[in-house]
Parts: sequence; C-alpha cells; structure tokens
Amino acid sequence: MGLVVQKYGGSSVADAEGIKRVAKRIVDAKKNGNQVVVVVSAMGDTTDELIDLAEQVSPIPAGREFDMLLTAGERISMALLAMAIKNLGHEAQSFTGSQAGVITDSVHNKARIIDVTPGRIRTSIEEGNIAIVAGFQGVSQEGKNITTLGRGGSDTTAVALAAALDAEVCEIYTDVDGVFTADPRVVKKARKIDWISFEDMLELASSGSKVLLHRCVEYARRYNIPIHVRSSFSGLQGTWVSNEPIKKQQGEEPVEQAIISGVAHDTSEAKVTVVGVPDKPGEAAKIFRAIADSEINIDMVVQNVSAASTGLTDISFTLPKTEGRKAIDALEKQKDAVGFASLRYDDQIAKISLVGAGMKTNPGVTAGFFEALSDAGVNIELISTSEIRISVVTRAEDVTEAVQAVHTAFGLDSESDEAVVYGGTGR
Repeated sequence: MGLVVQKYGGSSVADAEGIKRVAKRIVDAKKNGNQVVVVVSAMGDTTDELIDLAEQVSPIPAGREFDMLLTAGERISMALLAMAIKNLGHEAQSFTGSQAGVITDSVHNKARIIDVTPGRIRTSIEEGNIAIVAGFQGVSQEGKNITTLGRGGSDTTAVALAAALDAEVCEIYTDVDGVFTADPRVVKKARKIDWISFEDMLELASSGSKVLLHRCVEYARRYNIPIHVRSSFSGLQGTWVSNEPIKKQQGEEPVEQAIISGVAHDTSEAKVTVVGVPDKPGEAAKIFRAIADSEINIDMVVQNVSAASTGLTDISFTLPKTEGRKAIDALEKQKDAVGFASLRYDDQIAKISLVGAGMKTNPGVTAGFFEALSDAGVNIELISTSEIRISVVTRAEDVTEAVQAVHTAFGLDSESDEAVVYGGTGR
C-alpha cells in the first residue's frame, strides 16, 4: 500500500458538484489500495472575495487578523469535502494547517514553513481514514498564531506533507491537463509536457508559469518528491516533475526532455529605476540593503554604463507590483545617504522567459529568441539570462503577441487539438 498526497485547487472545488466529483476521485484512489492525504484550497474565488471584503473594512488590515480571515476559505472546503467522502461510504477527517502540524515562521501573509510534524495525520490514515488538510496555512513557531503562506501556498503545503509522510508522489490537481509549453489561456496551441526536470520547472514557475508555485517545486527538489500535475476534470495523464525522466509505459524508453521546455510570462511585476546613482563602491549595496530590510524580493537587476562626464549611472530592477509602494518609500528614505537624483516607477511591464536545459549547448537560441520578438515588433527594455533561461521585460500590452511569436518560433505549437482549460477565472 502506497501513500499518496493529492492537492486540489480552488477551481476543482468551486461548487458542490465540483466537491462531489473530487470526492469520488479521492475514494477511487483509496479503493486502489493507497493511503490518501488530501490538501484542499478555498472554493473558487473565495480568497479573493475575502481580501476584497477586508479592504472594504480596513485599507491596511492587521496581519494577524487578515490571516485569521483568509484561512476560513480552506476550512470551509476541507469540511465540505470530508462530508462528501463520508457520503460515499468512506471515513474522512478534516484538519486545519495547525492541526496537521504545519509549523511556520512568524511573518503574516507570506510565512515560510519551518517544519511539519504530521502526527495526527499519520494516526488518522493508519486508522483507515482519508485525511483532508486545509492548505495555505500553518501556525507560527513563536506565538502560536495562525499564519498563511501566500499565493499558491496550498501547493507548498501538499509537497511539505508529502515529504514529512514519505509519500510516493504528490499529485497536484488543477484546471488544465498538466504543465504546458506556455499558458494555454494565452497560447491555444500550447503543448502538454510529459516530463520536466525540477530545475526547468523552477525556472518556469519563477518566470510566471502559474500551474505550480516555485516554493513548492523548491521543496519537492530538496526532498526528491515526484510531482504529478493533472486535471481534476479529466482522467488524462498529466506532467511529471522529478529528478529523473519517467517511463511512459512498462518497457518503453524514458521520456526525453526537449531543448526548449517552454515560454512563461508574468504581468505581476513592476520596474523601479534609481536615476543618477554615484558610480562608486557601496552605493548599489545601500540601495538593495534598503529593499532587503523591507522584506521585498527583487527579480531582474540591470545597471547602465556610467556616464563619463557625470560619474553617475542608473540602476533598474523588477519586483512584485504589490511591493511597489513599500519599495519607493524605503528608497526615498535613503535618498540623501545614496545621493541619487530621482526614482521612476513603471507597473505596465511584462516579463517573458524562454526556458530549457538544452539552451546552453545549442547555439542560436538567444538569437532566435530576439529575432522572434523583433519580427513581432516587440521592444525590449531589460534582459536577464541564466544557463537555462533568457528573460526580457517588455510593455504589458505586447505580452500576448510576444509569447505567441516566441512559442511558434521555437516549434512549440501543438499539431493536435487546442489545449483545454476546464475552469478557473484566472484571478
């Protein structure tokens, strides 16, 4: 008997019919001889609706109370799902994140998991129950306050539980049939990937692919937990994310990884340019120390060549739009210490990334990427590269055309039917 951890997203449990459909899939896994632990997200757009409600009451909700509010959505889902499973004749027990032993740091709204002590979960499944765990939440090690893990935190909860329980696989169920070569909502001819390495999936997730959260992939790589991304709306095989290629069927050769894994895009970032920075040692350090002390994560960084006549340079970087105001405030406080001239803020940008492990050994990939954007009339503002990724910043209004152009240029378009998006609003 194997132990399987399954995670179901909000679109999979958006209504009563969805919950009953998911319950049947879970019971089928149990009937196949598995011990089953399920992590569930809030129904549909419940989390967004709770955020909207909180902002109507208070423009800046207190972190502790905000987390208490947001965790209500997952508690509703887990209880309803347990009821639906019991209605099918199987025993199920629901657990909050704290009851499941998900221990985090004390940062509200974007806590990180420190440890998982799933004693109650293990006892429950050993007694023959299906354990249902509320995703996205935990309890702080200090203070024992309820915390949330940030957007996509249920994926991280699922992988963390899979690691703690030594599960055979972590199945992530969503509203598409797996990981695609691009967002199927943007590129209708996106092709499903059978297998992808942790490294390439990390790059895609970090570059804007929404099917898996990068923190979840990091956790899975660290503990070598295979992830199977599937749709809860179909019975099709999905995408395996692991260290080693999987075999399609018994006796067949492993699925090979393509040179280019896919194209990702992200419109959730903004660009900050610090204008007129003295080009001398320590000035950049002061800028990014101020950002780090404000607990803001940055992505791409570009520094212009210093102007010989003035000895000044410009430094641009990207960061989440939600952190934009905080970053500007932090930098304004350092203006006299650094001596820069001004700040520019631009939230109408998009990041487009080409990802693939074979890029570093295949000449012409970079040229082909830029040629595709040029042919589409897309202007590039920033460039960042790694061994398996090329990222550029463009105008947000150009993102759809840019992604489609690059996807086609690298032969990623599917020759079969268009990709299916079964549900979800994209909020």
